[in-house]
Amino acid sequence: MNKETKIYVAGHRGLVGSAIVINLKQKGYTNIITKTHKEIDLTNQQETADFFAKEKPEYVFLAAGKVGGIVANNLYRADFIYENLMIQNNVIHQSYVNDVKKLLFLGSTCIYPKNAHQPIKETELLTNELEYTNEPYAIAKIAGIKICESYNLQYNTNFLSVMPTNLYGPNDKFDLEKSHVLPALIRKIHLAKLLENNRIEAVLKELKVDRLEKAAAILSKFGVTSKSVEIWGSGKPKREFLWSEDMADACVYIMQNVDFKNLISSPLLGDAEGRGEEIRNTHINIGTGVDISIKELAEKIKNIVGFKGELLFNTEKPDGTMRKVTDVTKIHNLGWKHTVELDEGIKRLYNWYISN
Repeated sequence: MNKETKIYVAGHRGLVGSAIVINLKQKGYTNIITKTHKEIDLTNQQETADFFAKEKPEYVFLAAGKVGGIVANNLYRADFIYENLMIQNNVIHQSYVNDVKKLLFLGSTCIYPKNAHQPIKETELLTNELEYTNEPYAIAKIAGIKICESYNLQYNTNFLSVMPTNLYGPNDKFDLEKSHVLPALIRKIHLAKLLENNRIEAVLKELKVDRLEKAAAILSKFGVTSKSVEIWGSGKPKREFLWSEDMADACVYIMQNVDFKNLISSPLLGDAEGRGEEIRNTHINIGTGVDISIKELAEKIKNIVGFKGELLFNTEKPDGTMRKVTDVTKIHNLGWKHTVELDEGIKRLYNWYISN
């Protein structure tokens, strides 16, 4: 990519997309295309086709999609599989039709089996059954990987797939029902601290309600009081977390330095009828390779926020996968490594949250 290359970032308002735009600008790229959902509905085939035909981007970061935590994934199963499949199919196909030089598709490590060997290597894909709560989302992301691989093998495109671990950072979603675990914990524990300090007006403002009764109903639903915060599950599951700006840097690095041919162990030996070597698992894990239990994470957040109450773990609620940490050997061998450690990242995100 040269500095004037036309680059389309799909999902530029999201956690990773916004960080990718900032990273590109910091590196001197000046021709970045972004469109809001109102300007283009990527689930609409014709709108997507018209956009690509008009703009003709040379490079595409596909960071658009419907995302959420364990609650949202389980409640809105149809929305998660339909919307993500439609966005992926439309953007990837139109990238092929319009001769995009390189596309980077962002998935998720939830693509891996529930009982995958840990740390999870890329070769664990499709070796066993998925975690039920996020199965529709995971299937959509697996389809995205396979679309990229298939177009590369049939049409000689250069479409890459990266699978980030749990991400957090600026522009994160802090919705108490639909957000991921780390920002949700920050918000719940922050609300509990406000109650602990009897800052009722701040609580009303935080929850965007005008009466204490409305606030009490919301707080009760999510287990937040002045003395305790309820957290789903046992707290024993272990998760890995990556700062979103590190993820963006990895994406730009891969776009600059990696091609599909670099991810194939040996040249494709097939003939016109498709016989020959099987090529799989060309996607790349992006993470830190370090995990932490949800209980330890909640304690870290509690200490950083300054809440003095209890953390109560509701074991009647699902835990999800008990451990999920990525093997990051492939991305390390390609020359990239994360820079922001978890303690520093939590402090940065909490400061961002109370400022925004």
